[in-house]
Amino acid sequence: MSDTSSVVIDTDESFTRSAGKQLALYAFYAIAALAAVMLMLSVAAGGVGSTTAGNAIDVDNNAITIVLREEPPQMDAARATDAVSHVVLAHVMEGLISYDLDGQPKPGVAERWEIREDGATFWLREDSVWSDGVPVTAHDFVFSWRRVLNPESASQYAFILYSIKNAEAINTGQLPPETLGVRAVSDRVLEVEFEQPTPYFDKLVSYLTYYPTREDFFNSTNGRYGADADMMVYNGPYILEEWVHGSTMRWVKNPNYWDKDNKAFVSTIHIGYMTDDVNAKLNLFKDGQIVDTHLLSPMLSTAMEQRWNIDRALDGSVFYLEFNHRDERISRNWNFRRAMQLAQDSTELVYKVLKEPAYVPGVSLFPAWLNGISESFHKEYPPVDHQMNVAKAREHLELAKQELGIDEFPPLMLLTGDTPISLLAGEYYQQLFRENLGLELRLDVQIFKQRLEKMRQGEFDMVLSGWGPDYDDVLTFGDLFSSWNLQNRGRYNSPEMDALVRIAQSELDPQKRMDAFGEIQKLLYEDVVLIPMYERGNSFVVDTRLRNFRRRIVGPEVDYKFAYIDASAQ
Repeated sequence: MSDTSSVVIDTDESFTRSAGKQLALYAFYAIAALAAVMLMLSVAAGGVGSTTAGNAIDVDNNAITIVLREEPPQMDAARATDAVSHVVLAHVMEGLISYDLDGQPKPGVAERWEIREDGATFWLREDSVWSDGVPVTAHDFVFSWRRVLNPESASQYAFILYSIKNAEAINTGQLPPETLGVRAVSDRVLEVEFEQPTPYFDKLVSYLTYYPTREDFFNSTNGRYGADADMMVYNGPYILEEWVHGSTMRWVKNPNYWDKDNKAFVSTIHIGYMTDDVNAKLNLFKDGQIVDTHLLSPMLSTAMEQRWNIDRALDGSVFYLEFNHRDERISRNWNFRRAMQLAQDSTELVYKVLKEPAYVPGVSLFPAWLNGISESFHKEYPPVDHQMNVAKAREHLELAKQELGIDEFPPLMLLTGDTPISLLAGEYYQQLFRENLGLELRLDVQIFKQRLEKMRQGEFDMVLSGWGPDYDDVLTFGDLFSSWNLQNRGRYNSPEMDALVRIAQSELDPQKRMDAFGEIQKLLYEDVVLIPMYERGNSFVVDTRLRNFRRRIVGPEVDYKFAYIDASAQ
């Protein structure tokens, strides 16, 4: 899931990572120790999560107030690509398979399923209905998946359905949508035929692009599906009852949801604010206006003074500097990209610049939490041990000039977000590459929605970007830079990469499949497809009266579906 970059800058002298692995290891234990100390101190001080003076929790009406960092750019699940929209959609919609409180797969619309080498069958529950009382049927999934793959939909996530028979050919305009290998055997039985063996298909269908869409309602919106609260019909635990664009939302418990008798559900969730201003969110939490917020490093002292319980978790995402590989761009040149790769080091970025306790230096597109065959993926397939070398970087830059036939490099465009921390990130890279390579980077600062659009259009030389997991499998990162993946914003195109991804998609032998991912990781570094920045974590605080709130690695980054209010908590 694509996302924005979040970094804080404090300029300092550069240093190499000759002992990068040791530093990372020491840092991991130091971070864990710091978090433990802060947690013990806050508990000893009283463990208060928030003041009860504000409106964050309304016990009488079983309601809570939260904040979103942005206006959701896209509420049509077939076209959504960002983390903010995912948070909303995950609460108001549901796919065939969902996740339980502990992040394990659980029945959603499908009460049971069978995954075979050639396909899958899903048996839908009889009590799954839309918010207007109409039953959810297998036909709703057939319509939805065909629409995702129809080239006219321009779904950037269509690739996630490519394991279904004829999906890629449909998406590229070679076959009509009706030829997709999915059919409604009856209202309650959905049959899927695979293009190639896909043993992880049950993990795929939990993702939002696989959500159902009801054809009659979709057609009645005259092209405005998902544009407003009344332009959607819902099948999840909540209904989007009100949406004041750019300002507020209100989710209310769905009376027609099949699990509506679950007493753990909060009745109403108010999105009282939409802001990425971390200081504003800190003050809102301090005043008891929202139930949770994340904290940046400078805020930890305030949190401790307030006697808050401070928690910490990785969110599963990786952030990186992505290049534009299109023919008309300077960044298409390998020696140019190699020069930039050698002129930086992620350890400096995290420990000397960001100084965020919950962040880990980026060493690969594949984050450290991913599992391999029997151990972690990083342990079984160690990332390339990157060494910063400015002198060598300058040699590659001279070779790039010769190959490009230029005497000097023109100013290059670095696309970034408009938040203060994103601006500082861009300024850091401006300074770094000016000092080390003499390059001029111009910042193209855009609001969240416009930045996503410029990424889609390829209007950048480099972009500060990030990716979070869509499902619990290495492939959720491994196929990102295949040529057919529209989330491959820089349009990197490599037959070797595509061949490796095809193996990873269909190979049934776990060893051969993981070997392919190992080669993908190596190719990403050697071909300088991107420059890893960091794996993002969050320090955060939650009102102690809110139980079962979750921050997720897989799924929505914040999850209130199982939350409930404990009025007796202090």
